[in-house]
Amino acid sequence: MRLPQSWRTARVTLVITIVTLIAWLLAEALGLQLRAASWAGFSPYRFGFDGYASGAPVWLTPLTATLVHAGLGQAGIFHIGFNLVILIFCGRPVEAVLGPVALVILYVIGAYCAAAAHFLQDPQSTAPMIGASGAISAVIGAYAMLFGRNKVKVGNPTLALWINALWLIAAWVALQLVIGIVLGSGGGAVTVAVWAHIGGFLAGILLARPLLLFRYRNA
Repeated sequence: MRLPQSWRTARVTLVITIVTLIAWLLAEALGLQLRAASWAGFSPYRFGFDGYASGAPVWLTPLTATLVHAGLGQAGIFHIGFNLVILIFCGRPVEAVLGPVALVILYVIGAYCAAAAHFLQDPQSTAPMIGASGAISAVIGAYAMLFGRNKVKVGNPTLALWINALWLIAAWVALQLVIGIVLGSGGGAVTVAVWAHIGGFLAGILLARPLLLFRYRNA
């Protein structure tokens, strides 16, 4: 498919970007960064222990976690900035093809699949997972399936597309690991939820075609 040129079909992408940015700015302006992470972050341990701390409803935390990012320092700005740039870059063409409703579905399911993968990786973890990277990974996965070019010398076009998609998630995870190193260089114990990114990405890959068919069958 050809990439769309108009921003008129990217309204939901822009709304998600603006809301995420505003949430980050408010947390920083009010000095609530740590409290926001504790209240809104996704903690796998909460699913097995109802009395664990207070916070947003546990079933909602995969979504609320997407609104919380690292602090205001150089590393924090890089974290939120990089995520939102990638969201705009991939979200605009994906929304143009799938439609605004499908993009919302993709983003929400991506957030929950990312949280599920993070939970399965360490169900006893008490550290809150924050950031929109998991949900954005779903948008990247859909982008890879819809706009990926067959650059791999494989006879089967479908297999070539999947190989290209796997290369993209590998690059995305590698970049997130670099961000984690940068964030941790300030002395904090920062880790990157790699499995959350993979879970979100796989959701995007699997949902791209069904959402595309759904849109045009109901057009």
